Amino acid sequence: MILLNSKKRLLTLLIVLIFGIIIFILDLGTTGLVDETPPLFAAAARAMSESGDWLTPKVNGIFRFDKPPLIYWLMGFFYSLPRIEIWDSLGTLSARLPSSLGSLFLMLMIADTLFCWPQKGDKQFLTPIVASLGFALSPLIIIWSRTAVSDALLTGTLGISLLLFWRRMASENNDKCISAWAFLGFAILTKGPVAFVLATLTITFFLIIQKDWRSLLCKINPKQGFLTTILISVPWYVLELLKEGKPFWNNFFGYHNFQRYTSVVNNHSEPIWFFLYIMILASLPFTPFLYHGIFKAFEEFLKSLKESFGVSDSLYTYSLCWLSAVLIFFSISATKLPSYWLPAIPAAAILISNSFISLKNTNKTYLYLWIFNIFIFFGVAIAFFFSNLWLGSINDPEMPNLASELLSSGIIFKAKSFFSLFTLFAIILFSLKSKNIFLYLQILLFIGQYFLMSPIRKLADNSRQLPLRNISKLILDTREGKETLSMIGIRKPSLHYYSRQIVFYEPNTQEGLINLTERLKNDRRKNYQDEPNYEYKSLLMVIDEYSSQEAHWSNINHEKLGQYGIYNLWRINKKDLNEYSEFLINSGYKSNWKNRQVEKF
Repeated sequence: MILLNSKKRLLTLLIVLIFGIIIFILDLGTTGLVDETPPLFAAAARAMSESGDWLTPKVNGIFRFDKPPLIYWLMGFFYSLPRIEIWDSLGTLSARLPSSLGSLFLMLMIADTLFCWPQKGDKQFLTPIVASLGFALSPLIIIWSRTAVSDALLTGTLGISLLLFWRRMASENNDKCISAWAFLGFAILTKGPVAFVLATLTITFFLIIQKDWRSLLCKINPKQGFLTTILISVPWYVLELLKEGKPFWNNFFGYHNFQRYTSVVNNHSEPIWFFLYIMILASLPFTPFLYHGIFKAFEEFLKSLKESFGVSDSLYTYSLCWLSAVLIFFSISATKLPSYWLPAIPAAAILISNSFISLKNTNKTYLYLWIFNIFIFFGVAIAFFFSNLWLGSINDPEMPNLASELLSSGIIFKAKSFFSLFTLFAIILFSLKSKNIFLYLQILLFIGQYFLMSPIRKLADNSRQLPLRNISKLILDTREGKETLSMIGIRKPSLHYYSRQIVFYEPNTQEGLINLTERLKNDRRKNYQDEPNYEYKSLLMVIDEYSSQEAHWSNINHEKLGQYGIYNLWRINKKDLNEYSEFLINSGYKSNWKNRQVEKF
């Protein structure tokens, strides 16, 4: 039964909203963008806002066809708001808000769905809160919802769409099912045809196991709904294809969709069972309850075949179909990334809540589950107590002092304290046989993630991104005659984002030096704000400390303008660069920049 005017419903959503704002929105714009991918999204969106070209995404003077435009449009909308330099000085709040809001709205939809359609045997007011927190506290959701990429927005739009589809099938009224199809259109406009495939697989799996599948199919109004999805999602693809033609077709459909699925791209090769590992990590520390929730859902499905269960009691079965669709589709894919699992996490959270419903019926199964879960908490605590054994193995060339900074910042001590108390609290609640132990531990984890994640984010930002922001400011202060800007060795797209200049990225090899020389003569890209003066006598070069020690770079006459972290800013006379390039060519080295993919920076 849907309680449309229930005060409890409003209270539940308000509680979930507060949790969601703290998890997803608080301190969202206080740190810089994390390389490599987020600055590309942010730069494309800001370019749309400032150039007025809202059709074709461009970064660093070249097309960026890897994702559809909804994520850029939403970021660009925030970049277009007045006085952004005051409320978003780093530009990161605008870039991250679409991801955060997508997760926040999906969190509310999960809670509202479980509140309005309590499942068989569920009389717990707290179940919607448990399910929504199960989603929001997933380690993967916490990370990607605060990252300026399209994965969390896809999860949000697709997740809302799939829940709306189920709500329509479970509903007793005859309202038209348009909103679900509209959100599916937004999902396709976020990350392409994969959204349609996952939605189709989920609904198909669910309908196959339903006796009255024809009537359920009619309820979701596929003809009119599919037209709605097309009208929302297809026009941009058609306009972009008409405007850019073959490059768009080859890059978006050929490379980023077909080739990614059928062959390994960027060395992201993993075994077929890879997402079984990710499923374990994504639901920590409550993974045992996900597996129990899956078992319960399957058990309830088998029971429904013998007894008369209504569709309104099938949410867990539907979630099992949803999780299976993502698992099967991406396990077959040749290219595998942890972020591909994100669309399954809402279903996993709903299945976890299935275990919570059974907490009031304590039995041996739950005894074993909680003992196993306590061992997980204890294991994490022990890992931090013996941090001296693994801190030394951290070897990040961009953060050479990370281990010592972790110790001096007190983060390791905080982690030891928190997980020790977390384990102790779990043991006490378990011994008291508390029916709401799951919720209490979620709330403690909610407090802990803010207690730990906030200083970790700030430490990482100070170590990795602050030097790039500082050197970008130095570039703007010292640049003369619209000098060309290059970056050698460690390549960071955030340099382009922060400096707002065209940047020529090259490796620190001999071929990279020759490439740079040739590109300055032939690869003359334009920025949406201004064009570098390619004829000017000198260029600026950002080169990391390791690359600056290579003989073919250090032997070139250069003026060192400054250094931040591992990054140096040099001014080099183009004549000296050209002469050394000729020397390398005569020594047998050749350029290779023309053979690289256009997206490679």
